[in-house]
Amino acid sequence: MYLEHFQLKELPFRLSPDPAFLYLSQIHSRAKAYMESTIWFTDGFVVITGEIGAGKTTLIETFLKEIDQDVVVAQINQTQISPIEFLQTLLAQFGFSPFRMRKAELLATLNQFLIEQYANGRKVLLIVDEAQNLSNKVLEEVRLLSGVETTKEKVLRIILAGQPQLNDKLDSPDLVQLKQRVRLRFHLTALSEPDATEYVRHRLRVAGAGDREILEPDTFPLIYRYTGGIPRLTNTLCDTALLAAFAQDRQTVSTDDVRSAIAELQWVEYAARTSTHLQGPLDDTAPQEQPPVGRVVLSLEGAQVTEAYLVPGRCVIGRTSDNDLQVESKYVSRHHAQIVTTVDGSWIEDLNSTNGIFVRGKRVRRHRLAEGDVVKLGLHELVYYRSDPRATATAVLEPDQDAAEDDLEAEEERDA
Repeated sequence: MYLEHFQLKELPFRLSPDPAFLYLSQIHSRAKAYMESTIWFTDGFVVITGEIGAGKTTLIETFLKEIDQDVVVAQINQTQISPIEFLQTLLAQFGFSPFRMRKAELLATLNQFLIEQYANGRKVLLIVDEAQNLSNKVLEEVRLLSGVETTKEKVLRIILAGQPQLNDKLDSPDLVQLKQRVRLRFHLTALSEPDATEYVRHRLRVAGAGDREILEPDTFPLIYRYTGGIPRLTNTLCDTALLAAFAQDRQTVSTDDVRSAIAELQWVEYAARTSTHLQGPLDDTAPQEQPPVGRVVLSLEGAQVTEAYLVPGRCVIGRTSDNDLQVESKYVSRHHAQIVTTVDGSWIEDLNSTNGIFVRGKRVRRHRLAEGDVVKLGLHELVYYRSDPRATATAVLEPDQDAAEDDLEAEEERDA
């Protein structure tokens, strides 16, 4: 990789939500203050929304890192669940084994726990990420929990974070009572152009660049034009631009490198993507926009779960629904791996996951995918098939004969 070339200590544009890289713009500072208010106010109930990649999860991780020790936290990220599963998950977060309890017992145990924590001087906080996926029935359980109180005050603080669809749900007639319980609502917008520029510089400084200008000043307007100030898109484009500069043995990233990255990702300007509705701001791998050059099939215990077509760009794989390919498993990290695809083929890269990725029984950091390769992610398997861009979307090429040589090259890059 390019770390040694640019004299960096770590990758500056990883997609994983690392609090060390958080850039507190004015809007992010305000959202974080709203989260903190749940601790200050006894009726703390806050809703934070934002587009995919706006930085909600990183804010949550930063907030949790700074939280006082007298706060007991339950964090729920898997939100496509039933009301019973929601209550069980919540109690499991608090250290119970609730999976054989009936609903009445679940509620009684939870109420008793909340009252006991209050009596012992501890605050209890529930954080639900990807809350837009909660059904109305589960949101009704959230409302009922928010009403648990002593004679003086509420005993459960709540933060719901999610995509803009969460606001639509809360504004629906079916959830009027829940909406009335919400103390504060805030929507994370994209970064302004000055903030987006400082965001890139901040991440490079944290990664070890110091005061060095690795990206030339005239690259920033171009980056903003194609990312719209969305942090995740900015990370993707900047990372690809660094690779382009590294490949040309340049010490700084020029506009030529950024344009090369844009061409590799096959992006159009952000305003054009959002105004025409051809693809969403993060749907850079949408198969209807570009011909697929490969596909991956996800399976569990031999049964196919889903498949995804690969086009030039990035396909991020992980546990939560903001990924391009979601793998619902506790053994898979929030953002576990990514597949970077060009017309010449695809690479899979580990995104600093807890359990890693394995090819042919060996844990790898980066691996060029060959026809039929099986990648292990926890208990799941991902099988890669290469499609011929000159033929139909489902045509399959012969196995990549250079895979072993490419693997060796990848290992040498990683060691470097």
